[in-house]
Amino acid sequence: MVVSFYDPSNFFPDTSVGYLIRVCNQLGMARLDQAFADEGVTAVQWSALIGIHLAPAPTCAALARDMAHDKGAMTRMIDALEAKGWVVRARDDGDRRIVNLALTAEGEAAAMRCRARAIDCWNALFADWSHAEIHTFIAQLQRLRRTLESAPSCAA
Repeated sequence: MVVSFYDPSNFFPDTSVGYLIRVCNQLGMARLDQAFADEGVTAVQWSALIGIHLAPAPTCAALARDMAHDKGAMTRMIDALEAKGWVVRARDDGDRRIVNLALTAEGEAAAMRCRARAIDCWNALFADWSHAEIHTFIAQLQRLRRTLESAPSCAA
């Protein structure tokens, strides 16, 4: 038998997983925005750049899905990154309806500089955490992601 964890006596913002994840994400993105400021890159833009770098066949739709971002907003962000000379679009050879994304040399360099800054930022934020605590935290977040991806709807 599964025992429920939450009930009205313990479901408050400071104990709500959803609220805490959202606030932590917002605070983390703000820290990364600060770290990337002199590069002229926001944390969301860097996430797109690194997503293009790591994806086997990146498209605007795939990036929007991976980043849980609106497709229209993603297209506008790619337009801005393209205007900076960091991203290029190219029609897929196998299916002309698909537009693949790639980083330019300048985009790759910016993404890697920001990656180094992101590593430094997160290392500073986790300075008083043990490696075991960090590994456990990451494993728990990965488990939560798998649960959310495979869970049935919560609709009544």
